[in-house]
Amino acid sequence: MMMKPTLRHLLLSILALVGVTAAAQETSPYSMIGYGVLNDRTTSTQRAMGGVGYAISGKGKINAKNPASFAAIDSMTFLFDMGVDAGAVLASEKNLHVTKPQGGLDYITLQVPIGKWMGASVGLLPFSSVGYSFGQEVANGIGSYQGQGGISEVYLGWAARPVKGLTVGVSGGYLFGNVVNDVYATATNGSVSLYERVHKIRDYNVLFGVQYGIDFKQKNRIKIGATFTLPRKVHGTAYGIRYDVTQGSSSPEKTPTINLAKSGYDMPWSIGAGLAYEWNDRLLVAADYTFQPWSKSTFPGIEGFSQAQQFSNRSKYALGAEFTPSKRGNYFQRMSYRIGGFGARDYMMVNGNHVNEYGLTCGFGFPTPLRTTVNLGFEYRHRSTTPAATVTENYYMVTLGVALNEIWFLPSKIR
Repeated sequence: MMMKPTLRHLLLSILALVGVTAAAQETSPYSMIGYGVLNDRTTSTQRAMGGVGYAISGKGKINAKNPASFAAIDSMTFLFDMGVDAGAVLASEKNLHVTKPQGGLDYITLQVPIGKWMGASVGLLPFSSVGYSFGQEVANGIGSYQGQGGISEVYLGWAARPVKGLTVGVSGGYLFGNVVNDVYATATNGSVSLYERVHKIRDYNVLFGVQYGIDFKQKNRIKIGATFTLPRKVHGTAYGIRYDVTQGSSSPEKTPTINLAKSGYDMPWSIGAGLAYEWNDRLLVAADYTFQPWSKSTFPGIEGFSQAQQFSNRSKYALGAEFTPSKRGNYFQRMSYRIGGFGARDYMMVNGNHVNEYGLTCGFGFPTPLRTTVNLGFEYRHRSTTPAATVTENYYMVTLGVALNEIWFLPSKIR
């Protein structure tokens, strides 16, 4: 008899994923702004291709960037993909140069078929990350700044193929995490005080997606894709704590806890669009564009601990390609070769300056006899501000992903 695919496996997976809290740690002084450095729902395969994904779907690949892709799965297949990254960031300001390592668990995703024309996916993704530590001279002393935490998203997505070439999907996510920002004020007389602000995010995220593909001239295919994220009030709480470190005070001063949604914290809608060209299941070229109107969002801050922050509209361009010489050739012909690049203006603002970044990527997909692909990628990313340059960052990252493509729903023999 045939084992019927159900959502039971996905729901059990959600419970397991919620317990996984480790995440890749961003190391950047820019992450002290807002919710930290945002991530783009990409796997190790996509990162090696510049982060493209809006118009990409295919058997053997999980693409959480566009939930419409979940319908592109064989009715007998179970997919699992997990990624980690590691590397270093070289930050410089004037004559100061600092090198710090970073990395950790990046994502975990699962995908299963639901009938012949539908598919579903569940996963744990990084939404934003925070990590920094630096100091500077201030009036009558020294200020030291430290931050940690970030926001993770556990999601459940569903997609269907109502007509040939067209897939539609939706992904519902639960956002959770803490963003902690500390300021140590060391006065000239030696006294040290800690000013800590904490934002606890407990929110939701809804992402809609659509993809449409057209075949032409034997073995050629053009596909377009688009996504839309709803705007929303940010739910959660925040508070500030002042602690006299020198005297070892056991009764720190804590501000009243505020409700983020009632205090005006919000996130904007987001739109993404992409175009992809495929040839003979061997060549894939894709381009993406993302836009988020963060300038209309508010981040009031905590009275006595932080001021309201101003954001900029976020936009990002990405271009990537993947080439597999032959699905049945020798080992090097069955390998996948990837390359890509991107440029972006981030949502963060530093004293009226925009934060810009660009990057170059490449990578390889190594097939194994066990229907598993090991994906290795390399990424260089440059981040700075304009028109006035403040901190300049250069990232050198290695990404590693393991994608399991398993025949899960096998028919069992009837005795």
